[in-house]
Amino acid sequence: MNQTMSLMFASLALSSSVSVAALVTPNPPALNAKGYVLMDYQSGAIIVGGNQNAALAPASLTKLMTAYVVGKEIENGRTSWDSKVSVSENAWSVKFPDSSKMFIKPGDNVTVADLLRGLIVQSGNDAAVALAEHVAGTESGFVALMNQWAANLGMNSTQFINAHGLDGQGIHTTPHDMAILMRKIIEDVPEVYKIYSEKRFVWADIKQYNRNRLLWDNSLNVDGGKTGYTSEAGYSLVSSATQGQMRLISVVMGTPSTQTRVEASRQLLNYGFRFYETDQLAVADESEATIRVWKGENANLDVGFDHDVFATYLRGNSRGVTKETEIYAPLIAPVKQGDIIGNVTWSVGNDEIASEPLIAMSNVEQGSIFKRAWDTVVLWFKSMFSDAKGLWES
Repeated sequence: MNQTMSLMFASLALSSSVSVAALVTPNPPALNAKGYVLMDYQSGAIIVGGNQNAALAPASLTKLMTAYVVGKEIENGRTSWDSKVSVSENAWSVKFPDSSKMFIKPGDNVTVADLLRGLIVQSGNDAAVALAEHVAGTESGFVALMNQWAANLGMNSTQFINAHGLDGQGIHTTPHDMAILMRKIIEDVPEVYKIYSEKRFVWADIKQYNRNRLLWDNSLNVDGGKTGYTSEAGYSLVSSATQGQMRLISVVMGTPSTQTRVEASRQLLNYGFRFYETDQLAVADESEATIRVWKGENANLDVGFDHDVFATYLRGNSRGVTKETEIYAPLIAPVKQGDIIGNVTWSVGNDEIASEPLIAMSNVEQGSIFKRAWDTVVLWFKSMFSDAKGLWES
């Protein structure tokens, strides 16, 4: 008997007798940028990419990670929105004469909430340093946290050297990594993400406007994003927009002008919303199937997913989605909640659109000596006298 055999026990079409129609879709827009990517927020699918893994200077896109780290520190209780930060000389706005700033000065006591607005809305390099020193004591200590979080989030081609993004030796990221980061900001620190939609902020009687011009674009529902510019990086923009239940994230890096980065981002977002859709395929913690368990206290086990499952595909293809389920059978107790016991793959025609592991939704302990002995005999007879198809799950 082969205890490790895998048995395909279900191949269910979500609609019967439907052929996937050949859809005519225009080519993605050609953009004047060093690199770009369009990602669906819910599924994480890349819809469009151009040099998406190219190592590029991030400029003020770096502040996305600065804000993310501060948001996680608030979440973990190590600081708060109302915490007061004493501004040091290192964070003095005069230290950044030719770049964006909030206009704080030594001796100012500024709340974390106001510094985050100075960081996000005004893109203040001074606010970045003040927040970094508040969280980690020194900017270099904060940069170490930034790089640790980048590694944890799977931003494998990113290296930060400061909290603000000014050019320097070794600083780099990719459009794909920036899309990953924006997705995690929206998901993990939603209260921080809300600030990205604010159009203006006043500090020291100086009103400054958010540099993300797409916030004023009536043709798109852009609710957040971050600009960046240095002579090395060029003009960059990360944006996120919604349409109905769909949310997209666009990253455009290294364009020649502010107008180009806006227009390129608009083209990406419009393309994604017009020609693609995202559907929920499975719900977290709901039973996907009930599986036979051998030699256990219980004979049956519900299996499912530990997170919601989404897929992104061309509009009009939803009626052609099929699902194939594989169970690693026979399943022998003990089984622990969370154990991977199979896999589900969804496809449109011959194209795989999602694949997720099936996990056990509860524990199944070993059965009695009699139960284990009896199931051993039954399994032996099944393997000897039956063709295995359809037996292990029943």
